[in-house]
Amino acid sequence: MGKELSEMSLEELWDLFPIFLVQHDDRWNEYYKEIEATITDLLTDYPVKRISHIGSTAIQGIWAKNIVDMMVEISEKADMEEVSHILERNGFIRMSDEKRRISLNRGYTKDGFAEKVYHIHLRYAGDNDELYFRDYLNEHPHIAKEYEALKMELWKRYEHNRNAYTDAKTDFIRKWTAEARAVYGKRY
Repeated sequence: MGKELSEMSLEELWDLFPIFLVQHDDRWNEYYKEIEATITDLLTDYPVKRISHIGSTAIQGIWAKNIVDMMVEISEKADMEEVSHILERNGFIRMSDEKRRISLNRGYTKDGFAEKVYHIHLRYAGDNDELYFRDYLNEHPHIAKEYEALKMELWKRYEHNRNAYTDAKTDFIRKWTAEARAVYGKRY
């Protein structure tokens, strides 16, 4: 019997859960709808403002990690810790927390990835740059393909360093998110 995830070092976790990209899969939308229904049921008594499919699996036609990202925006009046604890009691694992943000996952096991893997980004309403980035790339397929090319180039270089992989995409994401906000205004 191997170590529990909570007992593993960051390096061990990165080895067990490497960066990997796969061709776009239309089932990602179905997986999103499944997890959306689960989260909606769990948080019925909490002021959820919006639940959204985000990340590369929400961008049509590009390669992505086979992980469905979801943003759950809650009211400013809600207690984010309390909402997170509800999810944690129902099989989600807290990955990280920072000021006004908590990330959780489902589908990480001590034997590697499960068939369906989810990242849940718990935020207060309005902290949603990812929606602008998603929409802009879906409406500008040539920019989406540039993003895909960047991800493909970074994949093997940072296969076992998720933080470096994410950091290396930051400038691209910021540039096009700013453009999207300029074009879309206060869409969200």
